[in-house]
Amino acid sequence: MRPSIDFNCDVGESFGPWRMGQDDALLPFASSANIACGMHAGDPMVIQHTIGLCQQHGVAIGAHPGLPDLQGFGRRTLHMSATEIHAFVLYQVSALAGMARASGAEVQHVKPHGALYHMANEQAEVAAAITDAIRDVSPTLKVYAQAQSRFAQIAQQRGLCVIEEAFAERRYEADGRLTPRDHPDAVIHDVDLAAQQVGQLLAGDGLLARTGERLRLRADTICLHGDRPDALEFARHLRQAIEAAGWRVAAP
Repeated sequence: MRPSIDFNCDVGESFGPWRMGQDDALLPFASSANIACGMHAGDPMVIQHTIGLCQQHGVAIGAHPGLPDLQGFGRRTLHMSATEIHAFVLYQVSALAGMARASGAEVQHVKPHGALYHMANEQAEVAAAITDAIRDVSPTLKVYAQAQSRFAQIAQQRGLCVIEEAFAERRYEADGRLTPRDHPDAVIHDVDLAAQQVGQLLAGDGLLARTGERLRLRADTICLHGDRPDALEFARHLRQAIEAAGWRVAAP
């Protein structure tokens, strides 16, 4: 049997009349989805529609909680206590889980968004607050965390199933962190280069850091950001590249 890898996309990030992404066309190429929960993006109507799309295409549903920062799309670091972070994550995951259940579906995983994701990698108390909130909703929820990160380690220590993640179209620093988005080379804009990075990951060759160092990363899932204007082209091309390399795309 062919080996399998998950291909996850961030979706459900439209808000009111403001449209972001091409979720209807993108989701058929994914095996799991991270749905914005209304704090950094998304609203109840968008959430409900996106859950329906996941059901239609057999895509695993995940909660994508972020910091309460619609204007900054959840990518600005906010100074919040661990108690506040726990409450905000608990609220968002619970809301998505309830809406999914009302539609006859279940949330399979949780992946923090944007600045919250990076805060969990850098601050143990933030990682603990997030994982405790997830566990309070359900200890069977999987956690998507950056491969070899502090967040992944803490989630595992607290008894949660961790799905380690690598990124198709983001650059890495030599220490394994993602290149900050304010750096001009943080995002890969060439779909062939993104496919090459995914190919290196699947082959076990490691990823090349932005400055040339080789990173030995193993991942269970590969992420594509659904908010980029060319996300559909990337999704189609990357799915083809994964399958051409002999891998099956499937949720964990």
